[in-house]
Amino acid sequence: MQVREAMSNEVLVVGPEHTLRQAAQMMSARRVGSAVVIDPDSEGIGIMTERDVLNAIGAGLDPDVERTGAHLTWDVVYAGPDWTVEEAAAAMARGGFRHLVVLDGREVAGVISVRDLMRVWAREHSAPRV
Repeated sequence: MQVREAMSNEVLVVGPEHTLRQAAQMMSARRVGSAVVIDPDSEGIGIMTERDVLNAIGAGLDPDVERTGAHLTWDVVYAGPDWTVEEAAAAMARGGFRHLVVLDGREVAGVISVRDLMRVWAREHSAPRV
């Protein structure tokens, strides 16, 4: 199975000036563990994860003051929509992360998460119902 068949197509996008609280509220409302951060003044695409929010709050930082741009990962590993889900899982295991931004050319096509991989695995390994 290819990543395009397993990924989430509806991607939460936030800007680098959103506060951590705003990002966390949007992630919570959408029930996702990450948000893609696009900075109009930069060519890069970053990712904000629930771990980034947790680390900042755990360090005693104010989520109403801190901005996503200061607490995200810019060094993102991207997946292609034509990757296999096994390739995506291997990249996540190697990098120690739970979300991959999927790029189709230079455009964000989706995000694939460990949850998506688990869903695929469960579907492929469930016993047929009689």
